[in-house]
Amino acid sequence: MDFLNQYHLSGLVIGVCTFLIIGLFHPVVVKAEYHWGTKCWWVFLLLGMAGLVGSVCVHHVVLSSLLGVFAFSSFWSIKEVFEQERRVRKGWFPKNPKRKYTF
Repeated sequence: MDFLNQYHLSGLVIGVCTFLIIGLFHPVVVKAEYHWGTKCWWVFLLLGMAGLVGSVCVHHVVLSSLLGVFAFSSFWSIKEVFEQERRVRKGWFPKNPKRKYTF
């Protein structure tokens, strides 16, 4: 981590990792809604809370920042799971033939 500070790369690493974390959450939300529907929102809540606690407890700036990004990406995914259900209802994404839908 001294390498990042010595060459002033902390911001760059945080930016790249933020991009990757947010990019990772999109397919996770799509798959979670496909398999479990909106019932899985509490998993994202627990992940977000764990990331938030970790962000507060970690002293290193880069790791703390990335845990914060992870936490709030998890919180945002709660909204996205319900949005994904609307996208499935509109026909933009496939329905899971093994699940019963209420709409």
